[in-house]
Amino acid sequence: MSFSLAGKTAIVTGGGNGIGLAIGRHFASRGANVMFTDIDEDALVRELGATPEEDNIRHFAGDLREKLTIANLLSATIDAFDRVDILVNAARQIMASDPLNPDDDAMETLLETNLMTALRVTQTIAKRMIKQADGNTDGPTGSIVNLSSIAARRTHPELLAYSVSCAALDQMTRSLAVALAPHGIRVNALAFGSVMSASLQSALKDDDDMRSDIEDHTPLNRIAAPGELAEAAQYLACDASGFMTGQVLTVDGGRTLLDPVNTPAH
Repeated sequence: MSFSLAGKTAIVTGGGNGIGLAIGRHFASRGANVMFTDIDEDALVRELGATPEEDNIRHFAGDLREKLTIANLLSATIDAFDRVDILVNAARQIMASDPLNPDDDAMETLLETNLMTALRVTQTIAKRMIKQADGNTDGPTGSIVNLSSIAARRTHPELLAYSVSCAALDQMTRSLAVALAPHGIRVNALAFGSVMSASLQSALKDDDDMRSDIEDHTPLNRIAAPGELAEAAQYLACDASGFMTGQVLTVDGGRTLLDPVNTPAH
C-alpha cells in the first residue's frame, strides 16, 4: 500500500490555523488537492492568500454549524477539484467548565462544535464519497479522520465539557466506521496530547508554569509540533492504512502512560 496522497482531494476543517492548517499544508505538499475551511476568513486569507498561488489549494470560509454552509463547502470543493476523497475534521474548541454550575453552558457549546458539527459534515461528505464511487467498493472509497484528544480518557474536572465531547467523538468514530464500511469508507481518529496549537500557544502566554507542567507529565518531555500530527493524519488518510477503521490512534508523547488523575490534558 502507498503513503501517497497524490491526486486525492481533501477537505480540512479548522484549516485557518494551528493543527488544521499544518495538516492541510502537509497534505498539499504531498500532492493532494486541499480545500481549507474555517469560520475565520481573515485567518485563511492571512495564511493562504486571498487567491492561493498553488493550483492544488483553495479555501472556503463559513460557519459549519449551519447545514447550508456544509452544502456550500461541498459544492465549492467539487467545483474546484471534481471530487472529495478525504475529510479531516480538525475544527474544535476548548473551553474550561465548572462541573458543579448548572448555568455553565460549555457542555452544550462543545458538544455542538466538537461533535455535532463533525457528524453533520461527515454525513454530507460521506454521501458524496458514496455517490462518486458509483457502487464500486472493491477499492478505497474515502477516508475520514477526526481530531480527538487524550482528554477523552483523562480526569480533569475543569475540562469536563471538552473531555465529554472528545469521548463522544471517539464513539462516533467507531460507530460511523461500522456504518460506512460497506461503502468502502474508513473512519479513524487521532487522540493527541499537547500539540503547539493556536489555543495552546495562547494558554502558555497566560500561564508561565503550564509548559513545565505539561513537559513534566509527558515522558518524551516536550510539546509536539503541529507537523507531527500532520504526519499521523497522512497515515490514516492514505491507502497504507487501508485495513484500519474505527480506531483512535494516540499521539501523545507517552502522556497517557502516567497517572491520569488531575494532570494537564491540554
